[in-house]
Amino acid sequence: MDVIDKGVGRLVDADMNEESTRLKALQTQQQLGIQSLSIANSNSENILSLFR
Repeated sequence: MDVIDKGVGRLVDADMNEESTRLKALQTQQQLGIQSLSIANSNSENILSLFR
């Protein structure tokens, strides 16, 4: 019975680790997207200022 409990516990831990990794990856993608938009917006403002 202890072996089964330990096995189930390891599976749950593995699932939690996998989900944690996925969450971190999604958060990183979100941060990169926000930074990309910020850079794109600042560059377009710089180009517009050349025409003023």
